[in-house]
Formats: sequence, C-alpha cells, structure tokens
Amino acid sequence: MERENGKKLKILCLHGFRTSGSFLKKQISKWDPSLFTQFHMEFPDGKYPAGGKSDIEGIFPPPYYEWFQFEKDFTVYFNLEECITYLCEYITANGPFDGFLGFSQGATLCALLLGYQAQGKVLKEHPLIKFFISISGSKFRDPSICDVAYKDPIKAKSIHFIGDKDWLKLPSEDLASAFDKPLILRHPQGHTVPRLDEVTTNQLRNWINEEVLCQPKVGVSVIEHGKDHEKEVRSTNPNKVENGV
Repeated sequence: MERENGKKLKILCLHGFRTSGSFLKKQISKWDPSLFTQFHMEFPDGKYPAGGKSDIEGIFPPPYYEWFQFEKDFTVYFNLEECITYLCEYITANGPFDGFLGFSQGATLCALLLGYQAQGKVLKEHPLIKFFISISGSKFRDPSICDVAYKDPIKAKSIHFIGDKDWLKLPSEDLASAFDKPLILRHPQGHTVPRLDEVTTNQLRNWINEEVLCQPKVGVSVIEHGKDHEKEVRSTNPNKVENGV
C-alpha cells in the first residue's frame, strides 16, 4: 500500500547508543528484505558524536553517535530536550513519516516521541505516527517524563522484539505495556537486533500486512499469552550476536 500521493510509506529508523544510522541499516539487513519493500526507510545519525568507547569498535567502522547522555541509573539525562527538538525538526523537514523503528536508545526515543505526540506536546502539526517497531527499547524513568509520555496507553500499532538474554528484557516488557494492544516477539538472544527464524519473519510480515498495510494475513497464526490485550510469539533461533551484524 502506498500513500494517496503514490509515495511509499516512510519509516524513521533510530540507532542505538554510540553506533550510527549506517550500522542500524546493516543490522536490519539481516532481516528478509521483502519485509520492507513497500517502505522508504531513513537512518539518520544521532545528534552528538560518541562521548566514549563504542561497543561496535572493531565490528563496524566509525564515526559513532549518541542521541543524548544519561547517568548510570537512567533517571538523569543530558541534552535530551535538545535531542527532541532536533528530531522534531528532522521529522518536520523530511516527513511526513508514517512509522518509527528503533533499537535500544533509538527505540526509547521513538516511544517518547509517540507518547509526547499523543499528549500534544510535540509534532502538533505532523500527522499522527501510525506504527512502531521496537527492538530492546525501554521507558524513561524520570517521573516528569513518565507522567506525560506514558500517561495513557499509546495508540500507535506496535511490535516489540524482546530478548531472553537482553539486560533490558524487563524494561522492554515495561515499555510494551505502555502501548495499546502491543505484539511482543520474543527471541533467545541478548541486546541485539535479532536474526529472525521463519516463524518470526512470517509473524512480522503478517503484522506489517494487517496492522500497517491493512492487507489480509497469510501463514503463521498468532500465539496469545497472558493479558488479553497483549499478543506474543516466540522465536527459536539460537543465534546470539550482541550488537553485531
């Protein structure tokens, strides 16, 4: 499905801490390329050069970037408002965007923008972002942010990749709970963009077709777990690539 003007749907893709847009593009290239043939995907770099060592040094060439900085307990942030302003200006200048995709710090930022937009705090003149693909995302912990961004269930269609060995497993689950009817896709890997087995690839494809493109489902059925408003499917792919490609 394309927009009424004939252009492809646009996805803004935000990379993880101290990596780059090019690296996230490489990570996503592990997935079946047919998943995103109907989209235009943009991979901007973070606003700030990496302020320290990157976990992907020796794996992927520099430069590396970060979106904002934070203290270890993730309750105090630096340059966050500047980052939000930067992203809103980017979205306004290069959009409209139909959806977000993010990994780690990038996913956390995407969710914040979705929550803020829903509450009328940012992107007031931009159409509502319709969908979100989260990989190892988490909530901000500052109460002044939480009380706005996650005040009400976020209505954007969302799919959340959560790794069994990810140090952000529980925060990722908490982020999923901030959305209305999230689809959770679990995998046995850690803090990485996971390699997808056939079942999970089909589940992602069905979600894109049904929820984003409004096309009928084919293939694998949904596995439901726990809460009535949440759906979950588990990958059996044993590959483990921490932050790598």
